[in-house]
Amino acid sequence: MGKRRRARELAVQVLFHLEYTDDHPDEAFELICTHFGASDSIQGFSKELVSGVMAYKEELDHRIRKASKNWRIERMSRVDRCVLRLATFEILFREDIPPKVSIDEAVELGKKFGSEDSAAFINGILDNIYNTWLRETGHKGEDEG
Repeated sequence: MGKRRRARELAVQVLFHLEYTDDHPDEAFELICTHFGASDSIQGFSKELVSGVMAYKEELDHRIRKASKNWRIERMSRVDRCVLRLATFEILFREDIPPKVSIDEAVELGKKFGSEDSAAFINGILDNIYNTWLRETGHKGEDEG
């Protein structure tokens, strides 16, 4: 498994922890890294992701709400919500990561950490977010060259 995949898994674990506590994200990050023995090689990227999600959480939640017809974000499983926030952050704010990679990684995170329906649920919402982002920004999809 690649370093970025492991870094995303760590980020989801930190974000999931923050769903249950009022800990400061930096404290939560250190706690989870210590608890799970996270290697130094993945911590930098993972911390960037957690910090980005926390900084843009309101906007991310707004995007997820708009894309998830018939699902209130508060009613989603915490794991799915964390994965969706992470991938939405990558799509909107990380130009160094192709959106399709973010979506594929999120689907894999859903398979690993979520329920049997998580992967399809996550894929559907992120596809909607990605297509909306394409329309808003005028970007061409990766398949359109």
